[in-house]
Amino acid sequence: MGEAATVAAVRIKLHLVGMTAAVLDLEGTLAALGRTPAVLHELLADVPATIALRGGASGEWSAFDVVGHLIDGEETDWVPRARIILMQGPDRRFEPFDRFRHLERNRGRSLADLLDEFAWLREENLETVRSWRLTPRQLSLTGEHPELGPVSLSQLFATWVAHDLGHVAQAARALAAPLRDEVGPWLAYLPVLRQPPSGSTS
Repeated sequence: MGEAATVAAVRIKLHLVGMTAAVLDLEGTLAALGRTPAVLHELLADVPATIALRGGASGEWSAFDVVGHLIDGEETDWVPRARIILMQGPDRRFEPFDRFRHLERNRGRSLADLLDEFAWLREENLETVRSWRLTPRQLSLTGEHPELGPVSLSQLFATWVAHDLGHVAQAARALAAPLRDEVGPWLAYLPVLRQPPSGSTS
């Protein structure tokens, strides 16, 4: 990872340290979300296609798949669900999120194309959220997740950041996977090359 990506990752961590369970630092959250495209670009822009398309351990997604999945979130998850919460209509239930939409949608495309699309979609979505000028009361409003039940707008935004970080880590694991058989006994010290915990956010 280049210096710019490392610095960006550290800044994301610092913003997260400033958050508490009771109060979300909305501007810090949006700033962290705004840096994810640059982090992924630094990590993936010059990666050969043979590596970008290779998955991690035990069938984990490739770096290419990770970026495609993040694009799906920009189009069908975070902001659409935020709108449902803010409308406070009679039906606040979210549409289920298709975690595998990207597999067919991005067939034949390049990783560079996906990185560019993700960057402009994220910028557009953050501009939309900032234009709402959200208040603490609005951040406490709730919608209904199809599996988890009631969730607040604040929780949705915090999950958006955590989701980014989880998939940046997943992309890094996919890049590291080809080295598994090359590191010898150091494998014991390299969690990036071992089976990740199960689970997802959507």
